[in-house]
Amino acid sequence: AVMGFLSFALSAYYAYVVWARIPFAAQNLVTATSAVRKNFGLNFIAYVSLAFMLGWTLWWSASFVSAMFVMSGCNAAGVCEKEANGGVVFLFLISYFWVHQVIKNTVHTTVAGTVGTWWFTPSEASSCCSSAVRDSFVRSITFSFGSICFGSLVVAIIQATKEIVRQMREQDDGLLLCCAECLIGCLEYLAEYFNKFAFVYVGLYGYSFVESGKNVFTLFKSRGWTTIITDNLIGNVLFMVSAGVGLITGLIGILLANMKGLGAEFAGGAFGVGFIVGLVLTSVLMGVVESAVNTVIVCYAEAPNEFQQNHPELSNAMREKWRQAWPVEFRY
Repeated sequence: AVMGFLSFALSAYYAYVVWARIPFAAQNLVTATSAVRKNFGLNFIAYVSLAFMLGWTLWWSASFVSAMFVMSGCNAAGVCEKEANGGVVFLFLISYFWVHQVIKNTVHTTVAGTVGTWWFTPSEASSCCSSAVRDSFVRSITFSFGSICFGSLVVAIIQATKEIVRQMREQDDGLLLCCAECLIGCLEYLAEYFNKFAFVYVGLYGYSFVESGKNVFTLFKSRGWTTIITDNLIGNVLFMVSAGVGLITGLIGILLANMKGLGAEFAGGAFGVGFIVGLVLTSVLMGVVESAVNTVIVCYAEAPNEFQQNHPELSNAMREKWRQAWPVEFRY
């Protein structure tokens, strides 16, 4: 009861603090979804990337298990003579997280480039398979691929380190390891958050990763919007949408199991499968929208006049909501 009350109190306080910013977040979401709807082919690229991630996971898992089996001197019964080399395990983990990050950030950069074209030259980004989608994807896997790989490697090393520490905690759950995992988790969050905006610049202008990071930091600092990017509500909303769809598909799974005459023992499994499928598929779509939102934030900070010229109705609504949410920081 106490925990429930505390949870309710914290939720109520959070709602109170962010209530005035909800219209701002909603208008950013409207603008981003307008760009995505005009270039719906972005969703196809996102779902293809999901298939690549699944294939990579299966291939990596088979390779990892085989390598550990050989290096540890394991027999057919699964009994191993020695532990696997920690350095090799660490490199395997880096390879897995690195490829995963590269695929994800390639999609993110493609979305940023497409939304940027819609922002500055809407005539080139106004159909499902517009030239903006194609050109942005080609740039992401050619000219900008080095920047994507470099930025992704930074996060991959942090994630691999976190996984090693987590495995060490399972063997010896000491205070130092607990603190280390917590600190690495915070570092991972900060690195991924920074990368989101850095890759927007990579997608928009083709800058290197280092140059993109400097430009993002300088842009928001000079505009006085440093606090704005820390308070993005849209990610929470998109996650809730994905979870809601997952619950609905999970319930549909239970319904189908009952219609097939399966016993109650299958209900939990049917719900789990339906929930995971719905959550994953919706999260991919919401990921495209979130990338578009990040691009909108950067573009509006840097080029509000172009937005007013090319999309006056959206621009007027955006101007009003931003001024309401941040009257001091807003200078247009």
